[in-house]
Amino acid sequence: MSSATRPRLPLAGVLRLGRPSDIWFKPALSVVAAVAPPNLTLLALGRLDLAMYTMAGSLCALYGHNRPYAARARVLARVVLGMVGGLAVALLVASLTSDPVVLVTVGAVMAAVQKTACDATRLGPPANVVLTFISSASLFAPQILGQVPAHVGLALAAGAWAWLVGMAPGLLRPHGPERRATAHALNAAAGYADTRGTADGHARARAAAAAAIHAARQSLLAAGARPDRTRRALERLLVRAEVALAAPGDTDPARLRAWARDLRGTGRIPRADSPRESADELLGVDTEPTHPRLSLRHRLVPLVPIAARTAIGCALAGYASLALGVGRPYWALVTAASLYQANVTLTFSRGVQRVVGNVVGVLLFAALAPLAHVHPAALVLCTLALNFGAEALIGRNYWLGSVCVTPMALLVTEFARAQNPAELITQRVVDTLVGALVGFVAAVAVTNRRAGDRLDQALTTAERAREDAARLLAEPQPAPRALESARRALAAALVDLRATADAASGEWWQRDLPEERVVLAEQSGHRTLAATVRRQGFVPRIQDQGHNPGRPQDQGRAPGRTTEGIRP
Repeated sequence: MSSATRPRLPLAGVLRLGRPSDIWFKPALSVVAAVAPPNLTLLALGRLDLAMYTMAGSLCALYGHNRPYAARARVLARVVLGMVGGLAVALLVASLTSDPVVLVTVGAVMAAVQKTACDATRLGPPANVVLTFISSASLFAPQILGQVPAHVGLALAAGAWAWLVGMAPGLLRPHGPERRATAHALNAAAGYADTRGTADGHARARAAAAAAIHAARQSLLAAGARPDRTRRALERLLVRAEVALAAPGDTDPARLRAWARDLRGTGRIPRADSPRESADELLGVDTEPTHPRLSLRHRLVPLVPIAARTAIGCALAGYASLALGVGRPYWALVTAASLYQANVTLTFSRGVQRVVGNVVGVLLFAALAPLAHVHPAALVLCTLALNFGAEALIGRNYWLGSVCVTPMALLVTEFARAQNPAELITQRVVDTLVGALVGFVAAVAVTNRRAGDRLDQALTTAERAREDAARLLAEPQPAPRALESARRALAAALVDLRATADAASGEWWQRDLPEERVVLAEQSGHRTLAATVRRQGFVPRIQDQGHNPGRPQDQGRAPGRTTEGIRP
């Protein structure tokens, strides 16, 4: 799109509720299990004023629930260290100065660093928002330099407990995340099979299935996860999902969904035999990843515009709050930090959700405040209930989760002392509006022309991956491992291309995007991907004259033929 045009800002559907996450109860229960013991201990000791520091560590239990346990252990450890490190910096600065302008500036820089780190590592929800909330609030907490080590120690101890809480389910269901990822891939593939590859919405369903299959494969390939019988069985099921992408018309969606249902529990993994025995050598997580990890520099450079938006937007939001005389400028700062998504269009949607959720949330706080003021134990129980509600609801829509997050954040400020509810409500509403407005203006003002460059790079990568796969297909006897590596590289490139194109299409002030080239690259890439699956023997090869994996006829199939092992 040219710089004279821009995407429309969506309103319809922004507040629509979706289906809850399959594992919504896991983060909800985990955060309660991580927060309750430290807070109840402080309650018994009469030191609820220290709960803000233990909350910093306890909230780390929100992360990593979709990752295999071997990878989750490392991710949670890094989150704890990042959370405690940010807290330490914030408390140190707070102990050295009380100048609000300096504190807002430091908070904005920290928010940008946290946003960049979470995006570069693809940490996943709740991403940088919780980290920024803790560090920004800590900047404005009265602090003495000598108190910092003890307060950081409390956060570290609570973080260690949160790590144990996050890892505990692995004792009962060690392959749970991999099973869920494979089930999601099977369901997504069934959705594409429903279209038979030609019905309305088939391209969108194909892209969703490809992304789910790629995510499941990455789960099975998670570093540190040793190959075993369970993962090999899951890999065989994943191959069946890949077959659905290659031959949707020959696939029985009901069989895929039945396998997905069987994976949800703790029972035996359903057996899906390979269409031919020689394909077994391609199965299993011992196959090496198909593309090298990008260097830190290559991951950070595309994020520079988003980091600049975050730093500038958070700083301006905090300064505007100070200019208006609001007592807690970090609320405006955190609101701005929570807005920034992959592009301006998504940022606008998040802003609407944030404002609506916070406004409804302060009304809920007004109803809960009298109950919370009855006794400190009631205050602790209310925060626990709101923690659970936030994680249970946020998967349906961000604004719904914010309805619980907002009163929880307001109640946390009362751990040290009871405050005037009317004053808290007024400040929170004003800071929310200021943060959302200023934050969005910053997103529009700080352009992201790198989005177009990233799309060009993703296109080049996808086209080269397709050419490599087609070259192998042209050989009389391609090496099985080389063909498998080429297939996985092409699948990953197509998933990245779709994600990059979606991000670029919602960005403002963008040069014309090569939309036709993207469509052609996706179509030819998926045809070649299907041809590699056929060549590996997972589905029947098409015997025709002039076989070319890059031509449209490879998407078809012989009339009346049914893929062996797919239909029940």
